[in-house]
Amino acid sequence: MRMKRALTAVLLAGAALLAPATTAVADDAPNEAGTAFRTAVAIEQGQKATANGSTGDYLYWQFPAGAGQRPTVKATVTLPDAATRSGAATWRLDVYDGLRRRQACTAGEQAATAGQQAATVALTCTLRTVRPWSERWSNDPLPGAYYVRLTVTDAPDRDLGLPVKAEVQATSEDMGGAHAEGGELGKPLHAAALAEPDSGWNGSWWSGRWGWTVGGAVLCALAAIGGYKLTRHPHRRS
Repeated sequence: MRMKRALTAVLLAGAALLAPATTAVADDAPNEAGTAFRTAVAIEQGQKATANGSTGDYLYWQFPAGAGQRPTVKATVTLPDAATRSGAATWRLDVYDGLRRRQACTAGEQAATAGQQAATVALTCTLRTVRPWSERWSNDPLPGAYYVRLTVTDAPDRDLGLPVKAEVQATSEDMGGAHAEGGELGKPLHAAALAEPDSGWNGSWWSGRWGWTVGGAVLCALAAIGGYKLTRHPHRRS
């Protein structure tokens, strides 16, 4: 009986560790954007921020990202009525870290051209996994603020100033043990205006290694119980 209780406790502990964490996202998403790095509007991961602007404006937002996260930024621009436009336009989405270094997109369509009849244009940028620390000469993404810049890079002069509506959302995938490494930055980069991620700036204590550890402990417990039952002596009848 004691062995069964011990096994139950091990299984419950493993289930608690393996249960995915939930992230609460505020409903009051921003409905404006900044016009420069200093005025970038802060958003939380998972929020869909919107803003009205003009063709040719620079629109800026900022969001937090911690170590072990791989951020993805998506943007959708609702274009002016086709009858008011005189040609195609190319839109671009750029992401910068807290030191205002442009970060490379490893996946997604960072720039796209919308024809004169198109109603919307969609852009996506997936960054590299945020590292807890790096060498000074490196351009690795580090914990802290990340700036999103959305603008048109090529459009007919006659179309500049026409009204547009932008929607931006930043999310992250937790890369866990596959990208776990030691060290920490100490302070997040220029993140005073942002809320700390749920897993912290330096990443969550959880990694894939914990999954293997818990799984191994459960298997060992099962093997011990099975071996005990196979090798114990039968009880004698009185």
